[in-house]
Amino acid sequence: MKIKGEWMEFSVKKEWAGISLQQFLKEKLNAPKSLIHKWRMEHEVKINDSLPNWTAPLNEKDSIMIRLFQDEDLDIIPEYMEIDLLFEDEHFLIVNKPAGMDTHPNEPGQTGTLANGVAFHLQMQGMTRKIRHIHRLDHDTSGAIVFAKHALSHAILDRLLEERLIKRTYTAIVQGKLKQKKGKIDQPIGKDRHHSTRRRVSPSGQSALTHFKTEDYNTRFDVSLVKLQLDTGRTHQIRVHLSHIGYPISGDDLYGGNKNLINRQALHASEITVMHPFTAEKVSVSADFPEDMKKLMMKLQF
Repeated sequence: MKIKGEWMEFSVKKEWAGISLQQFLKEKLNAPKSLIHKWRMEHEVKINDSLPNWTAPLNEKDSIMIRLFQDEDLDIIPEYMEIDLLFEDEHFLIVNKPAGMDTHPNEPGQTGTLANGVAFHLQMQGMTRKIRHIHRLDHDTSGAIVFAKHALSHAILDRLLEERLIKRTYTAIVQGKLKQKKGKIDQPIGKDRHHSTRRRVSPSGQSALTHFKTEDYNTRFDVSLVKLQLDTGRTHQIRVHLSHIGYPISGDDLYGGNKNLINRQALHASEITVMHPFTAEKVSVSADFPEDMKKLMMKLQF
């Protein structure tokens, strides 16, 4: 696998020989039908520097070229900001989002979001690309977020997320001492019809599964340090699930937490492990806690 300007080159392996280009793109690269159709219509795939026969069998050592790295129309305004970059290569990047910032614009022309900063970061590298977040974090939740740098990476990372092959670990400070040291919360989540932004556990909601493990407990303040992993990615999932079992996140007044210790939900996406979309290697990063959580954890001696 090599990058040549706007193109990525794959040399056909022995085990790929005999399948068609169409099969290779669908089964070996896991490209979605819509993207394959675009490549076909816009002549963005070549075999041995020529337009391909899409159904003919591939030969070992054939060169497959796919145009992945071209400039695109910007969908987000680039905006200078300091971003905490945790990982980056040609295909995706991972950024540590501060608390008090949206992941992406919620209306055209909005600035001040992490996506605006990522757009500027790419622009400074000479890239004009659409900004493709793979998942998101709430405005007041901090931590690691994955962004894809081109359409194929986006499609593969989306599938990995659906297949639970992107592992996200969160750290929360919750009120009370959990009865179980570790366990799982398997409760469906739906909209709260009495509140426009709140979610709730609902039998008619979408399935949601959260794993938790208590790391520490402070008797004086009656709060616990908890690590959590998501198998699903529902809106406010961790906040809803912890509140539902009686242990709201400290500072999360939307779900019953109080602001005695911190002025926003004490929730941080602290670790993420991504299977690389092309090399299949594991990329694992840790995201530093923001200052308010660092100070709180020192106060609580966590």
